[in-house]
Amino acid sequence: MTPPPRPRQLDHPVLPKIFRLVGRAQVAVYRRTGGRIGGTWRIGAGFRKPVPTLLLEHRGRRTGKQFTVPLLYLADGADIVVVASQGGLATHPQWYRNLCADPETHIQIGPTRRAVRAVVADAGQRARLWPALVDLYADFDTYQSWTEREIPVVVLRPRPTT
Repeated sequence: MTPPPRPRQLDHPVLPKIFRLVGRAQVAVYRRTGGRIGGTWRIGAGFRKPVPTLLLEHRGRRTGKQFTVPLLYLADGADIVVVASQGGLATHPQWYRNLCADPETHIQIGPTRRAVRAVVADAGQRARLWPALVDLYADFDTYQSWTEREIPVVVLRPRPTT
């Protein structure tokens, strides 16, 4: 059975602006409350099964400007795993492209900020992690069905602080 196509209303030109504003608000509230508010995603599949959220810092590959985005995550031992789904759009999210250019960064989970190095999961790692990610947030599978690109899985490995 062919999955349904990505709903056209999700590609409305106003939505990226709204998502950016909501993301900035979530980052501000998350930081202010140490993740007590904004630390759980309850939209889409997360409505039935809430998903933990972290803050990911990344540096613009062209501007050098520092950005922070909220992302769903999966703990995998000492590693933290995130998905560059961008809601099933045809292009990778900016944060992913920025991490490919500068993988040394920081995340915040709850009140704790950690130094990490981003590594794109290879085929074997992705095959192992993808079922756990879909179990965490079922919409990841839907997003993958909406795009021809393989949605990257990014492993955030702890690194010593300097």
